[in-house]
Amino acid sequence: MKKRVTALIGAGLLSTQIGATYATATAEEAKKLGTTLTMIGAEKAGNKDGTIPEYTGGLTTAPAGFDKSKNLRPDPFANEKPLFSINAKNMDKYADKMTEGTKALMKLHADYRIDVYPTHRTAGYPKSVLENTVKNATRAKLSDDGLSMIGARAGIPFPIPKNGNEVMLNYIGRYNGGTTVIPKFSAYNVGSGGNVMLSAQGIYMQESVYYDESRPEPTLMNRVRTSYTAPVRRAGEAAMTAEPIDNANESRRAYQYLPGQRRVRLAPDLNYDTPNASTSGMSTYDDVNLFNGKLDRFDWKLVGKKEMYVPYNAYRFLYNGKPEDVFQAKFINPDTVRWELHRVWVVEASVKEGKRHIYSKRTYYIDEDTWFILASDQYDGRGQLWRPGFSYMTQSYDVPTPTHFTSGHYDVIAGSYYVNQWPGSNGIKIGGKPMADSFWTPESLAGSGIR
Repeated sequence: MKKRVTALIGAGLLSTQIGATYATATAEEAKKLGTTLTMIGAEKAGNKDGTIPEYTGGLTTAPAGFDKSKNLRPDPFANEKPLFSINAKNMDKYADKMTEGTKALMKLHADYRIDVYPTHRTAGYPKSVLENTVKNATRAKLSDDGLSMIGARAGIPFPIPKNGNEVMLNYIGRYNGGTTVIPKFSAYNVGSGGNVMLSAQGIYMQESVYYDESRPEPTLMNRVRTSYTAPVRRAGEAAMTAEPIDNANESRRAYQYLPGQRRVRLAPDLNYDTPNASTSGMSTYDDVNLFNGKLDRFDWKLVGKKEMYVPYNAYRFLYNGKPEDVFQAKFINPDTVRWELHRVWVVEASVKEGKRHIYSKRTYYIDEDTWFILASDQYDGRGQLWRPGFSYMTQSYDVPTPTHFTSGHYDVIAGSYYVNQWPGSNGIKIGGKPMADSFWTPESLAGSGIR
């Protein structure tokens, strides 16, 4: 496998050594951005088989029927049919392009399948994000033994990465729109008996401070605020986090408002492997969006780049108006999930010596066009595959920005699964004006509880 994935990487891009502080790309290497590489760092050319097309700028035009006021985005590929399907009977033919989690689900459920559609490289970006990414190639540096970065600004930090830490920092610094609101997200848990339970519902808001160029020297990557409206036991709760850019020397600031206590309290536990209440404990807080938070509990090894079948352009899943048609017993309705072949960076995370985490190992599959984690395999303390995860990206062609807020994990030991931050027919509003700094204070959070 190592030989195969290495062959897919451009010369000089693979290394696992982390220095204290160094520039990531030479000026000569940076000239590839916009030529053989896209300005965001992906391979511009398609693959030799013709199954991955050349990148031509992404999808930046809305299809007919798009009404921005509804926050819903029609599927531009709704009329396409699957090229083929993969299930337990034919999975061996495609095994080298599937995650371990995908294969485990097929072995676990004879009726589980993935429908593979034509690949569309839809990721498109504002001009400023692309230009800043090119500048970051030679000005961004790793710091603090690879746990943080310095010098990057309002773009992908390391478009020509050389190690696993840089790839993960690209994910943490991904462009996901400026200010984003999910007016009514839902989280569903599906138990091993097939019972579908609403585990959380509320309003989600994120502001990408790092990409706000009106701020001369931002110190925050993003700010997130969630107000819960359901189920009844959680109605009125609210939480807020502020993620520092220098997350090696600073910690996430997290606050929580609990209506029973009628006060805002610091919530440092909303981090790492603390069970996430929004998924009724079926995931950890650093499972949100498949990973978030600090890098300090794992060693990050860049395995290479590989062609994989992953969920992509998931409009039918994300904006579906009927959750009962999506969340079915055992697994998500395969009819609603679109899979495509894409090139992904593969990063393996192993718990550092002297550190602890409920996952002993995690493997991440990171899209070359968006730097989104599209899939993950997570292993328990015995080394057994436990919680494979998937996220469901779309291109918000009207902004334009790739969009990545909804994800979930299967528990292949317990036979259950969950999906968090699913917008459904309430849609996603992207690109509004940033809220005033006063909105992001603990005092403001105290007044945000909604019953």
